[in-house]
Amino acid sequence: MYEPIRTKSVHTMAGTADFPHRSREEELDIQLAGHFAALLAVTDELRGLEPSASAELEAAAERLAEQVTRLRGGRPPVRAAVASADGEGLGTLSVGLHQRAHALAGRALVVAASRADTAGAILAAERMDVHAAAVAAATAEPALTPR
Repeated sequence: MYEPIRTKSVHTMAGTADFPHRSREEELDIQLAGHFAALLAVTDELRGLEPSASAELEAAAERLAEQVTRLRGGRPPVRAAVASADGEGLGTLSVGLHQRAHALAGRALVVAASRADTAGAILAAERMDVHAAAVAAATAEPALTPR
C-alpha cells in the first residue's frame, strides 16, 4: 500500500556533522546585533526629523553602533545618511518612529537579558525609557492655561 522510504530523513540529522551548527550564544548574539542594528536605523531616521534632539540621538547612535560592532565580531554596522525632513505630518511620523524604537529596544532587552549581557541590557532599557518618554510627551494633552 505504501512505498518504503528510501532516503534518510532530513529531520533526523542528530549524529551527522554535515552542516554548520551555531551555539545558543552565537544565535543570541546574531539576534541582539540585529535588534540593535534596526534600532540604530530608526535612531538615524529620528536624527533627521528632530534636529533639537540631534546631540542626544547622535550619542545614542554611537553607543548602538559600538554594541553592534562588538556583537558582530568587529564588523561595524551600515549607517544611513541623515536627511532632514520638512513638511506636514512630521509629528505623527516622529511618534511612530519612537514607538517602533521602543518596541525594538524591548526586543533587544529580552535577548540581552537571556544572554546575560549587562551592557546590552542597560543600553536597551535606557533607549526604551527615552522613547517611551518621547511618545508620552508627543501625545500628552496641552496644558490648560487659567484665564
